[in-house]
Amino acid sequence: MSREPFPDPFAGHPEWELDPPRPIVPTPATMSGQLRGRRVLIGLPGHGWRSDLRADEKVVQGSRTYVPVMTEGEWYRAEAEQTEIFAPLVPVERVWVEEFGVAGLTLPAGDANSRLVSLDEPARRTPVAAPDATSLSGRRVVRLLDDGGEERDLRAVTEIHTNHEGEVCARVTTELDWYRWGWSGHAPRTLEVPAHLLWAE
Repeated sequence: MSREPFPDPFAGHPEWELDPPRPIVPTPATMSGQLRGRRVLIGLPGHGWRSDLRADEKVVQGSRTYVPVMTEGEWYRAEAEQTEIFAPLVPVERVWVEEFGVAGLTLPAGDANSRLVSLDEPARRTPVAAPDATSLSGRRVVRLLDDGGEERDLRAVTEIHTNHEGEVCARVTTELDWYRWGWSGHAPRTLEVPAHLLWAE
């Protein structure tokens, strides 16, 4: 005797869908308070930007203010192993902090005009639903929670695929385990997450 699949109670009710994650809106470090552990970008208007960095607290030398900046991998290792690492001092006016904006409509990924940005500041980054992302492995991802919250500081370790139960999903790990994989070689603990709950940053 075959059983009919249980109907999805959310089907046909788009108003019940979870909101997309908040976008990342870079903000000048001169306008930010505490910086320790914050994600930052460095660069120059009109020249370019570097991301995947973490900051420590501002340092004043003479009449200038600097921000110690290190790669995320070095920051996670220093925190995990309680070691000191060298962090170059970057003038505060060249540092931008990743803040969260207000969630809104996602523009189509294929619309070239919607991707044009000003070079005066780092571009706002709007999350892309995992099924719409061109690739996922290694990217920062956001997991939407049932209560409407967001779980961040995750990395995807696979592309989306179909699991043994026929569900479309991807495997993710914490960023600490992601970076530890690189410096120790130990495979990370992973979690299988339904693709419709994952967004690539």
